[in-house]
Amino acid sequence: MTRTAEKINDLVREDSSMSDALEAIREAADENDGEVEWADVRDDLTSGQWGRLIEKGVLVDGDEGFEIADREAFDEALDGDVDGGSYDADVDLDDEETQWSQWDKLAGVGSLLLMFGYWFDPVQATVGSTIDLALAPLDATLPFYAVILSVALLTGLYSTLLQANLMNPEIMGKYQQRMKAMQEKQQDVRDRKKEAEERGASEAEIERLENELEEVREEQMEAMAENLGMFKEQLRPMVWIMLFTIPLFLWMYWKVHGVGLEGAEATIVMPIAGETTWNSGLLGPMPAWIVWYFLCSMGFTQLLRKALNIDMTPSAA
Repeated sequence: MTRTAEKINDLVREDSSMSDALEAIREAADENDGEVEWADVRDDLTSGQWGRLIEKGVLVDGDEGFEIADREAFDEALDGDVDGGSYDADVDLDDEETQWSQWDKLAGVGSLLLMFGYWFDPVQATVGSTIDLALAPLDATLPFYAVILSVALLTGLYSTLLQANLMNPEIMGKYQQRMKAMQEKQQDVRDRKKEAEERGASEAEIERLENELEEVREEQMEAMAENLGMFKEQLRPMVWIMLFTIPLFLWMYWKVHGVGLEGAEATIVMPIAGETTWNSGLLGPMPAWIVWYFLCSMGFTQLLRKALNIDMTPSAA
């Protein structure tokens, strides 16, 4: 940010009516070949504001009157195009865009019900035997490590597609933009309060800055409460991913622990870990088959995102 832009932003923060005064000066300068005199703007700003602009060096001596010291920086600061010169937290957010449909809610309920399969054997057996009707041919053809790899590829594919279609990075970016603007605004007030205390400002000015800081904190708390929409936006694709993934995961668990997978105790060679068995703890209590699934799933997910050119980085564009 240029020095002129910093001066203009400081003036506007000190006196909100200064924006109108600056606009009047710009219009007068445009009408008079870049120069402005007190007589041209006396109806639009006070003599105190006029004096502050000269004192700050925003207006400098011209041929016949005064001219704007740095017109480009002046325009950028006044139009709010300078980085760090604007703390507008009024980002346009539509609550309806983050509303869950009836199907989303049903997917959430279904996911929660399926999770009981991790603790109740009857649910696990029912889900596992049902999924086995579709995956039995694959299981009979391939070794179990390849079956897990195939399941990981499938889950990685639909997880990527669901996230791409159900989560809007633009909405996520808007929420982040609002929080960033609130944080910058709060930091700006803190800096001005600290500066005022260091230069021995009056108690009235310091109290005004304290009140302003408190207002910003209240706005930030309100914004955080409203950020429930961001959480809902993140959770929406997750319930669908869980709805499809939990049955597959229960099937693998059922195969290894329920019906007794043939060769589950056989020695296999895992990357880095070396020789182990599917039921052996590989990372703490996590058995080898779960670790192998997560490694394959994470790897395929990243490859699929690259291959399909799917970018889930939040963007406010």
